[in-house]
Amino acid sequence: MAKKQYAVIGMGRFGTSVAKELSSMGFDVLAVDASEQRIQEIANLVTHAVSADSTDEDALRALGIRNFDVVVVAIGEDIQSSILTTLILKDLGVPAIIVKAKNELHGKVLNKIGADKVIFPERDMGLRVAHHLVSPNILDYIDLSDDYSIMEMLATGDLIGHNLRELDIRARFGCNVMAIRSDADMNISPSPDDRIEDGDILVIVGHKNDLTKLELAYPK
Repeated sequence: MAKKQYAVIGMGRFGTSVAKELSSMGFDVLAVDASEQRIQEIANLVTHAVSADSTDEDALRALGIRNFDVVVVAIGEDIQSSILTTLILKDLGVPAIIVKAKNELHGKVLNKIGADKVIFPERDMGLRVAHHLVSPNILDYIDLSDDYSIMEMLATGDLIGHNLRELDIRARFGCNVMAIRSDADMNISPSPDDRIEDGDILVIVGHKNDLTKLELAYPK
């Protein structure tokens, strides 16, 4: 099976980070930015780096952008360029288009014009930081929808030494423990008799309000 090929448009902090990480994982990566300086900075870290205007359909066509499996549009402040670039990629028939959104309205527009996935790195990072500040044992927090999320919670205090049946998290909080991670092991279908040990990480899904009640019930 051929390796997937990725193109990342916009070499700001987010785009550069995505391009470098994909490249380090062994994938072919094309980096695109209008700035020659940014292209020079990333050139040695990816497969190809090209200075081009992503709102110019002919320029994208010349890059063979339609041949890439996934294109990430990581344009930061210029919402108009982000939308226009996404429209052009859609028209060119790119198989998967992932776009960074600056705000909720930007995200709605991107969804309507055909982005396959819209991501909100600033908002999501803000969520994670806020939850970690309130409860240091919350290691990660990911939105699934407007109402539901998944969180990773470090087992502390009253959780340790009890099994899931005793904790009865579903009945008490309306949340489900999807998995328990212990060191390098991941138990993806924990039984009611599985005991929580010091250092275990619980992967929990639920309504946001219920998750908040749970995290506040077990502060570090």
